[in-house]
Amino acid sequence: MNDHLSPRLDFWFELASTYSYPAAMRIMPLAHAAGVVVRWRPFLLGPLFKAQGWNDSPFNLFPAKGTYMWRDLERICAGLNLPFRRPESFPQNSLPATRVALVGLDAGWGEDFVRAVYRAEFADGRQIGDAAVIAGVLEELGHEAEAIFARAQSSDVKERVRANTAEARALGIFGAPSFLVGGELFWGNDRLEQALDRAKAGFGRR
Repeated sequence: MNDHLSPRLDFWFELASTYSYPAAMRIMPLAHAAGVVVRWRPFLLGPLFKAQGWNDSPFNLFPAKGTYMWRDLERICAGLNLPFRRPESFPQNSLPATRVALVGLDAGWGEDFVRAVYRAEFADGRQIGDAAVIAGVLEELGHEAEAIFARAQSSDVKERVRANTAEARALGIFGAPSFLVGGELFWGNDRLEQALDRAKAGFGRR
């Protein structure tokens, strides 16, 4: 696939986001089959929620919605043969892992790291805000955690997290996962195929 000529899709995801878990696990095989290049864009939902006047996830603020979401996610994961375990706390602190994800995406191992973080969080029920958990994920992938943590704490990586989040807000993104194709926004794991179809139709060419 010639990445310069292929249609493109931006995959905006939050590492604490429940529905981003199945989306991250299935996006690449579908994108490869469609001939679409995916750009992985991590960001933080917390600042976007605060801008809407929320101090917590809407799944916590509206209990009926949260109850439905957990059961829905359980069904989705079962249908995809993905392991699922509800974490004890939600949403988790995803900021440190998001910084590491940016380091990894620059170095070529970020997609594997993101999938591993989602598995740790929503398959194993582990706390991704715990540095030891993230260190374990990195070591399982064959990376030396201490040097990566040092890079993730650099001022430029911290600024990129802020910039990504500000860009997401400017683009009108309000939840995760979101997919952007040629300026057209698609929200939710269940809109992935529709976003890929639009990219494949030529709307995602740059």
